[in-house]
Amino acid sequence: MEFTEKEISPLASLDVWEDDVLERYPEPNQPAKAKEEFRNYTDSDRQNTVREFYRLNHTYQTYDFVKQKQAKFLKFDKKEMNIWEAFNFLNTLVDDSDPDTELDQFQHLLQTSEAIRLDGHPDWFVLTGLLHDMGKVLCLFGEPQWAVVGDTFPVGCKHSDKIVFPEFFEANPDSKDERYNTKYGVYEPNCGLRNVDMSWGHDEYIYQLVKDHLPEEALYPLRYHSFYSQHREHAYEHLMDAHDHEMFKWVDKFNPYDLYTKAPVKPNWEEIKPYYENLLAKYLPATLKF
Repeated sequence: MEFTEKEISPLASLDVWEDDVLERYPEPNQPAKAKEEFRNYTDSDRQNTVREFYRLNHTYQTYDFVKQKQAKFLKFDKKEMNIWEAFNFLNTLVDDSDPDTELDQFQHLLQTSEAIRLDGHPDWFVLTGLLHDMGKVLCLFGEPQWAVVGDTFPVGCKHSDKIVFPEFFEANPDSKDERYNTKYGVYEPNCGLRNVDMSWGHDEYIYQLVKDHLPEEALYPLRYHSFYSQHREHAYEHLMDAHDHEMFKWVDKFNPYDLYTKAPVKPNWEEIKPYYENLLAKYLPATLKF
């Protein structure tokens, strides 16, 4: 399948998607972000790029597409790095077109993890904050934006109308396929999300990358932090089991730290570096295969 440059990069910055999430789902008890505080694109331009992004995402994220991406990327044969090399690699995603911040990808991760740490949460939850967007390295392996970020959703069953821009699923071949267009599709009622394939992106990739190294309470936020149609709209209760509901308490706890901790001031890295060096050494091997 060939894509034009416009199709590959409909967003001026990956952060445009997160701004859109903030507008759709303002967090209770958080100060509202003024319209002028969002990245300085005209309203019509930003709306159009977000719509185009989701048109591509909803059209091409099929059950077969996800299976193909799993087969391609879950071999983890693209690059081997220690975690610090991985952070430096991720930092090459800094987008000069982003008018609001000069902070690199690592600084966003660090702001998230520091907010979690300062609130006294367990160290594995701090590490969740530090790692949650590491899966965006998929962009550096040639993946288009719509297969890296965006609201995630189950594939292999009917698309919920609670997913953003549900009308774009009309062009998705699965919506016409009797195997996939019913309420349960290829799944059983309350089968548990561990048995459900999600649309492909950075959430699933980072989960698969570190699933053998972190506790399950950390893995759920990594895997489902972009699954807004469930943790905000409760659209997929019919696929979840009791264990999912218990673990989603950690997803709900994590998301405000992801969305509401961005600030122009960098954490003092020299002061906190020893803590993070010890934290990473505690949970992760010396090198990771991406």
